[in-house]
Amino acid sequence: MGDPSHDEDETERTERQLIELLNELRVVIPGVQVLFAFLLTIPFNQRFARVSEFQQTVYFVTLLLSALATALLLAPTGYHRILFHKGQRKHIIEAANRFAIAGLAVLCLAITGAVLLITDFLYSSKVLVATVACGTFLVMVSLWIVVPLVRRASLKLE
Repeated sequence: MGDPSHDEDETERTERQLIELLNELRVVIPGVQVLFAFLLTIPFNQRFARVSEFQQTVYFVTLLLSALATALLLAPTGYHRILFHKGQRKHIIEAANRFAIAGLAVLCLAITGAVLLITDFLYSSKVLVATVACGTFLVMVSLWIVVPLVRRASLKLE
């Protein structure tokens, strides 16, 4: 069976792309919101007073990254709402795609920061902390960026 997108006209393709993008964002947004909410509660925990200066800095940077990821991943919704009836769907899709990619990149850093913070809080081994944080980062970069880019490059060669 062939690709159904070949039978679409430009308007149908644009509509489908917008729906697909918004559905993808609906999947990722709850995760970033849970991470952000978790980070917001940490300072109110009694054990937070015992964190090192390094952990405090990692926490704050991770909190800011999580807030930025939330803003970037929610931006397509606001963009779409404001330009909805202005005949700008193609532009909305292009801008929303950029917001989503940037949001995923920042989310990768925020998740890595959260893993780094928790691992450093639980274990004294700096080697373990660095290995777990780097591993977390590399897995996400591989799955979210490298694998899709390799596939994209292979499609250009076909």
